[in-house]
Amino acid sequence: MKKRKLLFTILFALTSNLIFAQSSEIIRRYIETYKDVAIAEEIRTGVPASITLAQGIHETGAGTSQLVLKSNNHFGIKCKSDWTGESVSHDDDAKGECFRKYQDPLESYRDHSDFLKNRPFYTSLFDLDPTDYKAWAHGLKKAGYATNPKYAQILIKLIEDYDLQQYTLLALNGKFSGNSDVAFASNVKTESSDEAKTAEPVVQKAVVKTYNYPFQYQGR
Repeated sequence: MKKRKLLFTILFALTSNLIFAQSSEIIRRYIETYKDVAIAEEIRTGVPASITLAQGIHETGAGTSQLVLKSNNHFGIKCKSDWTGESVSHDDDAKGECFRKYQDPLESYRDHSDFLKNRPFYTSLFDLDPTDYKAWAHGLKKAGYATNPKYAQILIKLIEDYDLQQYTLLALNGKFSGNSDVAFASNVKTESSDEAKTAEPVVQKAVVKTYNYPFQYQGR
């Protein structure tokens, strides 16, 4: 009996480690795919790249959720009364809620930045130091971005576990050599098949450009 328990414990530990390693690799692939877009969006609007990436990872299960597969919606943004684009129905806080649908991930990233920049609920976030990811995370939760009471802690952990702060700093120090005009050719199928769950978006790099941060940043 003791040998069986020991064997079960060993197998459980090995399986858990394997699942964690697979999950971690999926997250790292997501970061590598979208980091340039997040940096460019910080430069364009002031939304910290670390926050954008952490939200994208969490909201989509690092690009594997059913919502993102059928809508390219990387940030769980619901339709709202002013949305005139395409939409999909998805169960979230309630059954069959209306979520925004995008042609490609880049459109979703840009809409996320504009959503935060242009809505009064989030105005106070832009008075924060862009490097203060903890304040941004708590500010998003306080402003009502998500209902999960642990939302801020989830974002903070992702930023710290995967060193997402480096991308915020790249945008601020002017050393970013990527581009904001990233063209996405998606090979992700919308049906809930095994192929759709494992397919990955393909990123095609466009012309490199030079950027200026949207406001004069001074470290505090």
